[in-house]
Amino acid sequence: MEIQTSDEFTKWLDKLKDLSARDAIARRIDALQESGHFGDHKHIVGSIFELRIHTGPGYRLYVSKKGDVLVILLCGGDKSTQQKDIIKAQKILEEEF
Repeated sequence: MEIQTSDEFTKWLDKLKDLSARDAIARRIDALQESGHFGDHKHIVGSIFELRIHTGPGYRLYVSKKGDVLVILLCGGDKSTQQKDIIKAQKILEEEF
């Protein structure tokens, strides 16, 4: 499965200081790319889904699927920033993809 990332997602991941979380997120993205399965996720709105990472404060990856082969990583955050991250994900999807 092809995966694309927004600049916002890349910046967020690069700034993440929690190395075990970075590792867990990288493993999740690798598994998604290999299997095409979202794993633990929740539908948010429209074509946006939240992938839940059960490490640290509960990291969230906001994604959208286009067709059968493309997953777009829009942005990331944790449980404490969930509401603003959902709004940000919607905006990124509309403006960049």
